[in-house]
Amino acid sequence: MGSAEKLSTGQAIARSLVRNGIDTIFGIPGAHTYDFIDALYECRDQIRFIVTRHEQGAGYMAYGYAKSTGRVGAFTVVPGPGVLNAGAALCTAYGANAPVLCITGNIQSYNIGRGRGILHELPDQLATLRGLTKWSERINHPTEAPGVMGEAFRQLRSGRTRPVAVETPWDVFGAKALVDLDVRMDVAPPPEPDPDAIARAVALLREAKNPMITVGSGAIAARAEVQQLAQLLQAPVTSHRSGRGIVGEDTPYGFSCGAGYKPWLATDVLLGIGSRLELQYLRWMKIPAGLKVIRIDIDATEMSRLKPDVGIVTDARLGTRALLDALSSTLPRRPSREEEFAGLKAQFRQEIQKVQPQMGYLDAIREVLPRDGFFVEEISQVGFTSRFGFPVYEPRTFVTGGYQDNVGFGFMSALGVKIANPDKPVVSITGDGGFMFGVQELATAVQYGINLVTVVFNNSSYGNVLRDQRNVYKGREIGSSLTNPDFVKLAESFGAAAYLAKTPAELKAALERGFAQSGPVLIEVPTERGSETSPWPYLHPNL
Repeated sequence: MGSAEKLSTGQAIARSLVRNGIDTIFGIPGAHTYDFIDALYECRDQIRFIVTRHEQGAGYMAYGYAKSTGRVGAFTVVPGPGVLNAGAALCTAYGANAPVLCITGNIQSYNIGRGRGILHELPDQLATLRGLTKWSERINHPTEAPGVMGEAFRQLRSGRTRPVAVETPWDVFGAKALVDLDVRMDVAPPPEPDPDAIARAVALLREAKNPMITVGSGAIAARAEVQQLAQLLQAPVTSHRSGRGIVGEDTPYGFSCGAGYKPWLATDVLLGIGSRLELQYLRWMKIPAGLKVIRIDIDATEMSRLKPDVGIVTDARLGTRALLDALSSTLPRRPSREEEFAGLKAQFRQEIQKVQPQMGYLDAIREVLPRDGFFVEEISQVGFTSRFGFPVYEPRTFVTGGYQDNVGFGFMSALGVKIANPDKPVVSITGDGGFMFGVQELATAVQYGINLVTVVFNNSSYGNVLRDQRNVYKGREIGSSLTNPDFVKLAESFGAAAYLAKTPAELKAALERGFAQSGPVLIEVPTERGSETSPWPYLHPNL
C-alpha cells in the first residue's frame, strides 16, 4: 500500500481519474461540485476539462468518446436537474453498452432524505442513478473515495460494459482526511467456456448447411476470431448497429442488416456472439423452420431472456477461439461461398438505390470518408437508411445510439467522437429536428476548435411522424411540421464554417472542404418535406 496523503474528496476523485487513464472529462461546473472542479484544475495538465452548454451535451459527448474508442468516457454534472438532463445519455450508454462514468454531487449529507427543499434535491437521487446504470454509489467521506472509484472502474471494465455513476454530497467534496489512493482494482477474468457447451455447439455447426453468425458490440474484441470462424464455416456475418465493421462489409462475409435478410431465410444454425439477437427476433422476426441457436455472451441473463439451444457464458474472444480450436481440426474444408455472398450483396446494393434521396447522399459521404473515418448516425430518414445503406469497414466507426434511438443524440455524441479521435475525419448526419436538440453545442465546438463536419438534412418535419400520419392516420397531420432557422447563417453566427449543398455532388465537395478546415463545419442539405422513400421495408421486412 502507498503512503496516505491529506486530500479532499474532490482531489481524491480527480487523482483516481488520472490513475485510471482518464484524459478528458465533459461537464458544467455548479455550486455542489465546486470542490471537485477545483481539483480538476489542479490536474489540468493531465485531464482536459471540456465545458458544455447543456448537461445532455456533456453526457452525450462522454458517450461518443466511449463508444468510438472502448475507453471510459467521463462527465460531471450537478445533482438533481443536472443528472436528469444527462439521463438520456446514461440510458443510451446503458442500452448501447458503453463505458460511461458520471461524477455528480448531491445536497449536503445531513439533509439527504429529509425533504427540506434544498437546491437541486431529488427524493432519492442514488436510486434514480441506479435505475439508469449498471452500478452507482455514494462517497460519504474522503477515505471512501479511492475504494468507491476503484469499484467504479472495476465495474466499467468487467462483465457486460455499461455506465456507472458516483455521487458525493455537497459538503463531502471539500472535506479533507488522510487518504491512501493505492487500492486494489483487480478485474476478475471472464469465465472459461464450458467444454460440454462448446462440444454441443460444435456438433450443431458441423452439421449446419447454412450457418449464420450475428455480432453485436460485445464481439468487437473478438474481431480476428470472428473473421476466421466465418471463413471456416463459410458463413455470412450480420450485425444491426454496434457490431457493424467487425467484419468489413467490403469483404465477402460482412453483411449489413438489409443484405443479410435473404440468406437468413435459409439459415439452419444461428451463432450469436455478443449480441442480443435484436436483428433476427425483433427486426426480421420471420424465424426459419428448425432453426438452432447458439449464443456466446458474457451476460448470463441473456441466456434466459432469449433461450438458445446452446448457451456459452464467457468472453466473446474466449468463446469464439474455443469454437475455432475445436472445429479447425475436425471440420472438412467447405466449398467457398465468397462469390455467392458477393453476388447477394451486389444485388441488394442495386435494389436499395431506389431509396432516394437518402442513398444518393450516403453514397457521396462514403466516397469521401476514409475507410477508418467515423460516421455518427441519427434518428432521421438518412440515419435509418444508413443502417443498411452505408457500408462500414472497421469496428466502432459506425456510432449509433442503440435501442434507445434517442432523437438528437447524434450531433452531441459526434463531438465526443471527434475529441477522442482528433486525427480521424468524423461526420455527423442529422435531421433538422434532431439537430435542434443540441444546437447549443455549436458554441462548444467553436470554443474548442472541434473539426466535426455535421450534415443537417432539412425536411422541415419530424419525417417519420409525418409519414405515419399520412399513411396510417389518413393525413391527420399534427405536430410533425417544423419551422427552422437558416442553418447556414445560424452556424456562421456561432463562428462555424457553413455550406449549402443541394445535390450529392455538392455535398461531396462540401465534405472535402469541411474535412480540410480546422474548426466545426455545418452543411445544410434541403430536402422536400415528406419526399423521402421509406427505409422501413429494409429494416422491418415483415411488417
